[in-house]
Amino acid sequence: MVDVPLDETAARKEALKASVAVGLAVAAYGVSFGALAVASGLTVWQACVLSLVMFSGGSQFALIGVIAAGGVAAGPAAIAGATLLGLRNGLYAIRVSPIVGPGFAKRVVAGHLTIDESTAVATAQAVPSAQRVGFWATGIIIYVGWNLMTLAGALLGNLLGDVSAFGLDAAAAAAFLGLLWPRLKSLQPVAVAVGAAVVAVVLIPMVPPGVPVLAAALVGVVAGLAAARRDRA
Repeated sequence: MVDVPLDETAARKEALKASVAVGLAVAAYGVSFGALAVASGLTVWQACVLSLVMFSGGSQFALIGVIAAGGVAAGPAAIAGATLLGLRNGLYAIRVSPIVGPGFAKRVVAGHLTIDESTAVATAQAVPSAQRVGFWATGIIIYVGWNLMTLAGALLGNLLGDVSAFGLDAAAAAAFLGLLWPRLKSLQPVAVAVGAAVVAVVLIPMVPPGVPVLAAALVGVVAGLAAARRDRA
């Protein structure tokens, strides 16, 4: 049996505490997604499958937001918008790859758990073993909790019937804004957000539902590519 240094053990415990705190808070938010998904026209089981398979809060809210605005006809635009937002997880994967380590099966599972919160908790730790604890614990807690809360929210939304009477039909945009707001901590993301909002507002009266979301997302993609090019120069 290998003795683990006391400071490393303490680091693992701190990582686990952070994982539990972040995981439970984020997982609880899944009830909103479940209710909003039903409000957007999905069935209870469609909402649950979406959380099980997609498991990316921002992309999920974007998807149901577009569907709520344009119905089934907006499906392609909704999928494209959600995909663009989900591309950030691929960038996270590059960062957490050394933390996860080798092993095909392990990497497949890790890929599904690579989200904002698991990446943030893992990279905030100074000790490699604590980084692994932060990544896996946060990802698993949120995945299990998010899906349970999605089911609860979907059942609740289904029981309410006409959710528009409670204002839930307009809450998807507010929920997505709630996910975006904490990330506006410097001038660049604020400028990108304002630019994307202007593009979306200008296009809303002229194009089908869902297209303004795609155009706004492309603003962020172009800004990110430009920033990456400047960093390499």
